[in-house]
Amino acid sequence: MSQCPPKNAWPELLGKDGHYATSVIERENRTVDAVVILDGSPVTADFRCDRVRVIVNSKNIVVRIPVSG
Repeated sequence: MSQCPPKNAWPELLGKDGHYATSVIERENRTVDAVVILDGSPVTADFRCDRVRVIVNSKNIVVRIPVSG
């Protein structure tokens, strides 16, 4: 597994609005594409440093720390 460049985790966005979180992530790391995904939705298992999944609940609140991968 390859090492993703810094900054690749955003613990400060836990509990924030999902769309707000994607804008912060893409502003702080211009090499990634942040995508909002509903918690429990199926996702691929491939690892990509250019992707950040922002996992939200039904109220669009981030429920897991967003990380590259």
